[in-house]
Amino acid sequence: MSGLARMLKVRGHAVSGTDSTQSGETDRLWRLGIQVHIGHTGEAIQVGDAVVLSDAIDLNTSPEVARARELGLPLVRRSQLLGWLLRGYKVLAVTGTHGKTTTTAMLGEGLIAAGLDPLVVVGASIPAWGGPIREGKGQYAVVEACEAYDSFHDLDPFVVVLTNLELDHVDFHGTYACLRSSVVRFVQRVPPDGWLVFCSEDRGAAEVAELSDVRAIPYGASREWQTQIVNKIGGLGTELPDFPETSDIALPGRHNLLNAAGALTAAAVVRADLEKVEQALRDFHGAERRLQVLQEGRVTVVDDYAHHPSEITASLTALRERYFSGPGHHRLIVVFQPHLYSRTAPMIAEFAESLSLADEVILTDIYPAREPPMPGVSSARIAELLTKPVRYVPSRHLLPRLVAEVAEDGDVVVGMGAGNIAEFAPKFITELERIESLWEGRRPLHVAVIYGGESAEREVSLHSGLAVAEALKSLHYRVTLLDLTEALLSGQGAGLFVGSDRPDLAFLAVHGTGAEDGAIQGLLEMLHIPYTGSGIQSSAICMDKATTKAVLEREGIRTPRGVLLNSPDDPFDIPLPVIVKPNAQGSTVGLSFVESPSDLCAAVRNAFQYDTTVLIEEWVKGMEISIPVIDGDALEPVEIVPDSGRYDFASKYLPEATNEIIPAHLPAETLSRARALASRCFFVLRCRGAVRVDAMVRGDEILVLEVNTLPGMTKTSLLPNSAAASGITFPALCDRLVKSALSSYGKKEKEPLK
Repeated sequence: MSGLARMLKVRGHAVSGTDSTQSGETDRLWRLGIQVHIGHTGEAIQVGDAVVLSDAIDLNTSPEVARARELGLPLVRRSQLLGWLLRGYKVLAVTGTHGKTTTTAMLGEGLIAAGLDPLVVVGASIPAWGGPIREGKGQYAVVEACEAYDSFHDLDPFVVVLTNLELDHVDFHGTYACLRSSVVRFVQRVPPDGWLVFCSEDRGAAEVAELSDVRAIPYGASREWQTQIVNKIGGLGTELPDFPETSDIALPGRHNLLNAAGALTAAAVVRADLEKVEQALRDFHGAERRLQVLQEGRVTVVDDYAHHPSEITASLTALRERYFSGPGHHRLIVVFQPHLYSRTAPMIAEFAESLSLADEVILTDIYPAREPPMPGVSSARIAELLTKPVRYVPSRHLLPRLVAEVAEDGDVVVGMGAGNIAEFAPKFITELERIESLWEGRRPLHVAVIYGGESAEREVSLHSGLAVAEALKSLHYRVTLLDLTEALLSGQGAGLFVGSDRPDLAFLAVHGTGAEDGAIQGLLEMLHIPYTGSGIQSSAICMDKATTKAVLEREGIRTPRGVLLNSPDDPFDIPLPVIVKPNAQGSTVGLSFVESPSDLCAAVRNAFQYDTTVLIEEWVKGMEISIPVIDGDALEPVEIVPDSGRYDFASKYLPEATNEIIPAHLPAETLSRARALASRCFFVLRCRGAVRVDAMVRGDEILVLEVNTLPGMTKTSLLPNSAAASGITFPALCDRLVKSALSSYGKKEKEPLK
């Protein structure tokens, strides 16, 4: 489609178009003055337009088609327009199941070198031409002729080059017999003075030649075909060269040797200067996405269009010949996206067999193009049959970062398939650079400090976030402060967390609901961003005080007696005095101390303003302590002595409202038991990073009140103060939590880290 747009533009027509997504090709069209609208809406189509359609367009759902019909505009198939543009040329049409693009480009390059100045139309961008079209003023047009949807029947060929033939495009042709019949009908369009050039090594191509009533000449990758061609054509004036070894051409693989032989034979039948053609074929470095080497070095990166088992086999075999015939390379890793459900369904076993030529396989979801999903047809079924290590990654967006994390020196990584897997290889290279620049110290670790949020502890979180950001900046981290709740609810989205400039880590300086309950952790898990603090499950359990009590009691850890209310009218049987608090809020939010029966109803109503469930617990009289725990290691217990005698929201967060004694005034044996108990809670609840275990000491008893998975990081917060008493400065504490989070996600440290 982009090639047709270029041809029309050169011939003086006004051209515009639409595509679903922006790409390198749409950018190139813009630079040529061709307006491309991203997103299919039909709004760009105006009275007087003719609308040209790709065969991938669904006529029943396309907004452009609906708009064209509304305005009474002509609808033209891509192949029909191509046939119209080729009038007046002698068309050399290259068709076949595999190798069309490369053979077309090779033949075009050969005729250009021979001075015949052809028009060349290829189904992929040719780097040497800056696109898929090469304009020429000669009599010949070299054209890739696709058999899908019988589109090649809109062309009138002078020469047909048939590379091979096997079942493909089953959504249209259905059976091999129907496909072969279509190709035979196309070949029959060759005039008496034209030629069918076919690969004698391919059974399907040979069958077509036998069934066709046109002049035919075979080619192959061995010397035997040279004599046949000279005898058939006659009067060449030169011997037809051949390529006995794949090393004689720039492109790897025996299949490319066959492609070159087909191009050379076609050049011979139009009496081109074969010495010049031969040299051009030797020097040809390929089309875009046809074993295209994008990077060589520590990790070699290749982009390839192979989407049929035979093509996969040919490409992987070629890569093994090119890169693994000697020392220096480690693994061949293929990242593959199947193309079309209808193609995948009958060949699941064949795909698995061909992909097993790699050392490791990473599969993503099937690219559907124009097709709806087919029940039972999935990349997972290919994965089940593979004999090599395999990973199924349904979202292609995750492929670059996941592969970059496992790539090792000497690996050859190839992105393969005919769909939007084309995005993988360039983004993978960017991701490799992103990782390497971090560990080599060429960029600082990028930390997004998440603060604010939507809970009643929002203001506290703002202070925590600012303090953490200041500390990390002092350590030369790159810091981005972000109120994620504000960004999401204002419509800004989570764009910060995608792309190569995304943060390496999220530091969670948020508190309360939407923060400590697993919600924000779930979002970050979906975005695949490492974060500080505990995971989804632990966060959700610890935020739910009643569930925390149940888990700890099951493990023999004592907690105050309590009851959970689902409504203010639920009965309970706990003697006063009691503490009433929302079940899933911060430790002091909505909390009331109740000694008189007359105050109980008001306290319950107050707690229900903050949550849908309320916890009533016995008011344990004794010493309140808080034990911070980092990575399972308990710090010094903090004795909490509020001036008011009650540790409520104001006492917790107002400066100097509470006296914090570190270590708590307790016997050494009790302090030791408290630390051991806090560490046990950490592991029982499967926490990560830093937590704060709040408890009451009553005589010899230690009763756990709750576990906070995102402790405050303000100047009055217990965790920083306890850490300071242990000789850990606030910046050092923040640094430790960052490194702890990276370690829990398997991000190994290297020096310098920042």
